[in-house]
Amino acid sequence: MASHIVQYPGAGCIVEFMQGNEPQIAWVMEEQKGKLRLFLPNRRETSLSSARILPWAGPAYGAAQSKDAMVEILNRHRERRERLASEAAPMELWEMAQGEVSGAPAEWFAELGYTNPDADTVAACGRALLQCKTHFRFQPPEFEIYDAATVESRRQAEEAARVREAMVCGGADWFRRLWEARIGRHPVPDKSTAPDEAVCQRLERMLRARMIDPETVEDEALWKQVTKGLPDDPYLALLLAMTWGLVPEHYNFWMDRADYEAGTDWEKAFAGETQALVAAVSDEKRMPPAEDAAFISIDSATTRDIDDAFRIAAASDGGWDVEVALACPAWFWDFESPLGRAVFHRATSIYLPEGNCHMMPEELGEGAFSLFEGQARPALVVSCHIGPDGAPGEGAFRVATVKVAKNLNYPDCEAALDGAENAASPFVDMLRLAADMGEKRLAWRVEHGAVIIERPELDFELEGEGAGITVKLKNIPSAPRAQLMVAELMVVANAALADWAVKNDVPLLFRTQDVAVPKEYAGVWKSAPDIARVVRILVTASLDVSPRPHAGMGLTAYSPVTSPLRRLTDLVNEAQLLSVLADGTPRWSREELSDMLMHLSIRLEAAGQVQRFRPRYWKYLYIQQQARAHGDECCWKAEVADENDMWVSVNLPEVQLGLRGKRSLFGEKVFPGQELHVRLGKVNPLRSEAVVLDVRED
Repeated sequence: MASHIVQYPGAGCIVEFMQGNEPQIAWVMEEQKGKLRLFLPNRRETSLSSARILPWAGPAYGAAQSKDAMVEILNRHRERRERLASEAAPMELWEMAQGEVSGAPAEWFAELGYTNPDADTVAACGRALLQCKTHFRFQPPEFEIYDAATVESRRQAEEAARVREAMVCGGADWFRRLWEARIGRHPVPDKSTAPDEAVCQRLERMLRARMIDPETVEDEALWKQVTKGLPDDPYLALLLAMTWGLVPEHYNFWMDRADYEAGTDWEKAFAGETQALVAAVSDEKRMPPAEDAAFISIDSATTRDIDDAFRIAAASDGGWDVEVALACPAWFWDFESPLGRAVFHRATSIYLPEGNCHMMPEELGEGAFSLFEGQARPALVVSCHIGPDGAPGEGAFRVATVKVAKNLNYPDCEAALDGAENAASPFVDMLRLAADMGEKRLAWRVEHGAVIIERPELDFELEGEGAGITVKLKNIPSAPRAQLMVAELMVVANAALADWAVKNDVPLLFRTQDVAVPKEYAGVWKSAPDIARVVRILVTASLDVSPRPHAGMGLTAYSPVTSPLRRLTDLVNEAQLLSVLADGTPRWSREELSDMLMHLSIRLEAAGQVQRFRPRYWKYLYIQQQARAHGDECCWKAEVADENDMWVSVNLPEVQLGLRGKRSLFGEKVFPGQELHVRLGKVNPLRSEAVVLDVRED
């Protein structure tokens, strides 16, 4: 037994007790009925139950000591115990004791490391064991010894608690300074003043997770602690990340939410498959039969993923014989390969002012499969006769290797129709036939209930980068006839495929809009009031494996196939058609397509949110920048779309945005179609918000 240890401390004995999670030393002045009156080194006195005394009392001195002597003795023992505790090796004691006993008092552990340990040595050992909570549990009068598995578990828990503490302390202060910098209260804090690297990494992961999903419950309690006192803003994580420099200003977080990788880095993992497909297109033996046909394509001047071309001839009955050649990656495509699965996950191309994000690797979508003039390409050719009144005949389909005669653009085609000499002039006769056909087809569809909304084409261009980006309106030359003919040619091909599938009971993916539309709503609508009126009765078109009407198109069935380089739905339908043409058997059953559609719809919705919200962000940023540049004089043309007792809805034609303003701002005589000017404020691009501050009559 260690020397100088006292079993039952009385007057003059040195004892220790726990306070504030630390052992405190004291002098027993008096013991009476289980109560001790203690004298502390700070010369204060306190009473304590003897049950609270730690089980290493001693040594004992004579009771008749002056207060100065008691203070001197207590301080001497305390300093020695603190020194000995700092030199103790509780891990080594655990190594020696683990597996030998389940628990033991402090004296037992002291005797493992020392010969004839005194009271100070025992107390120091006890102090060291109290601090080693991962390996020992104090169950007075003994220390329970944890086994190795428990020690590891508690060590991990202790480390997690330590990191959490560091996160809460360092993270809260760091986030607060970032936010104050965000709102202009202070400069952006130097990264050298950030928390340590491990904490920063955890904070970064937290911010990125909450950019993707602000409603995530992961680390919810910790997030509340580190953002305490900051605004409850769904975009707080994004704003902090931009201020920190983790992401650039105007970061496209919608891509992260959609799990859609921008740029071309994603393609690198599939370089082998991509090159194999490029080589396959160059191998005549693997291509479909070649045809010599003068197809032309019409696209925007910057388009590189050209997936459709056409030719048209006058028919003897006054109608037109139309052939639409579609890019045919399905001829070679493996949906189950790693590349096939990656393209399925992307599901569609996304076109944004800051750049395009392609569904396929650029070497395929903008290269080997794109219908470039003079280049042999696999193509699905859709043939259809259009009657003089625009009524479609039955479609026919074949696969061929074609060479497009010319890649034209919309402005050149429009100018050629007006008689100008340019690259489109040699094809002006075909263009006129297509323009006439397009007008008849549109009239036929309207007669059959089509509800068509026309808005001016709008695009933005961005100058600069990061916080210095400037948004500018991009001038798009008007080409109404050229655009109409291409649009109607695509409708012809998609409708022909749908009708063929219905007649032959071939499962496809159909785009449907099955809603009853009153006759008076059929037509082409351009004004804000007309558009507001008709959109109220239309439901959003959706994908289905069952052929149902598409009210907006004025068609009984519609199956997209004309953009296989840009949309997975079209690629799937193309592959299904090729399978039937080859051996009379669909590649997928209706049930298999239904299962595919469940996953595909999720991916398309995610990508669709990027396509909707990101351009809208740039529109609001453009408004914000114009307001900052021109101040209170910045007004916007507006056309009243709708009104009620509380609100007036207006359309801003310059930026193609709809806003609501309080009725009181517009006066009593406001009416749909009225043209006004509005002044906007409180513009928030992230929230897609702007407030109508003032209204001025035109």
